[in-house]
Amino acid sequence: MKTRSILSSLSMVLALFFSFQVQAQQPQKLPLGITEQQVRDHKIDPDNIRGIKTEKEIKEVDFKFSAGFLATPKNGTTLNSSNFASQFHSAIKDQVTGYALQLRKNGAPNQTLIWNWAKTPANGSKGWTLDTRMHVASVSKLITGIAMYKLLETKGISVDAKIINYLPAYWAKGQNINQISFRNLLTHTSGIEVPGSATNFATMKGEIAAGVSAVGGYQYENTNFGLCRILISVINGDISKNANFGGVNDVTWDLITINAYRNYVQAKVLTPAGVASAGFTTPASNNAFAYRFPHLNQGGWNSGDLSSVSGGAGWRLSVTEVLKVMDHFRRKNTILPVAKAQYALDNGFGIDRIINTPAGKLYDKNGSWGDGAGNTEQCVATFLPGGYEIVVFVNSPIGAGAASLRNMVKDIYLANLQ
Repeated sequence: MKTRSILSSLSMVLALFFSFQVQAQQPQKLPLGITEQQVRDHKIDPDNIRGIKTEKEIKEVDFKFSAGFLATPKNGTTLNSSNFASQFHSAIKDQVTGYALQLRKNGAPNQTLIWNWAKTPANGSKGWTLDTRMHVASVSKLITGIAMYKLLETKGISVDAKIINYLPAYWAKGQNINQISFRNLLTHTSGIEVPGSATNFATMKGEIAAGVSAVGGYQYENTNFGLCRILISVINGDISKNANFGGVNDVTWDLITINAYRNYVQAKVLTPAGVASAGFTTPASNNAFAYRFPHLNQGGWNSGDLSSVSGGAGWRLSVTEVLKVMDHFRRKNTILPVAKAQYALDNGFGIDRIINTPAGKLYDKNGSWGDGAGNTEQCVATFLPGGYEIVVFVNSPIGAGAASLRNMVKDIYLANLQ
């Protein structure tokens, strides 16, 4: 009897063990209202994100002043903003399909320039406005950088903490992945190097599995900020790093993190700045198409649903909306305390360049997204000294030589310090 009792107890223990094992292997329920049909329909690598050219592949051509423009800035700290606007418009107006620009000081409009087509007559004759949305391409990294840093601050996680503890558990981790910090991602110093501009889920998973030879060197990569999308989702508790969805792990993780990232950024960055209902898909009407230059009355390009590249790119916003985010981030304490925002700028989180000027530091982030035919959507968001911010949207290359938009802004700004 005693032996039978022991065997019975052992059987119960084994049954419970195997029961827990089976439960652990079962696909988990889908969060965030996501349905099984959405998982079946979701594509990690949709056609419209293939063959894209971003600022990573495009060598910037320096803007050169036309005759009569100042070649060097005067000593001093005051921007002649009316001269800036006049010179900028003269330089760009006959070199693009269309553009919209606003310069603000301390959050208030200072100079506004609007030119030509957001959609040419071939696509319905829509002129530019400050509220026209366009894919902001890598200016999305500025948005992601703000969101990532805010979440780390909220959760009490150091920006120098390692990301490995928050990556999907089922991903293989290669050499030196345990050395990559959040700071490395936010400043493109992770050591990750991806051929081309790919930043979809499969690419990110593969790069983490491949590992990096060293951490710390600068290499501009969309994947750094695509990974932030996944990390935000895990740290915010929208998905456990141990989540298991059986044979559809990759596609389900991709879909969940896209939704979680969008929801977090909307709630914690965009809504506090007064920006409503933003996303990664083309609005029904209030949006710009991308064109070649000259456009030759040919139809433009709709870059489509860019949720699969969200984090490093993807957001569709207007000039006004990007400026609202910059204003609230820099001075309103609605997204982060002002001192923390300044720390993020000074440390280059989601920023491309920090330039010392006679008036103070300039911080800029540019974005460019184009197809193989030369259709291009590009923008620049620049924090200028003296409480100024400027955002410019252009829906074509600039001239036959595709001049650098951010250098045009920077050079004309420097020329009008007096």
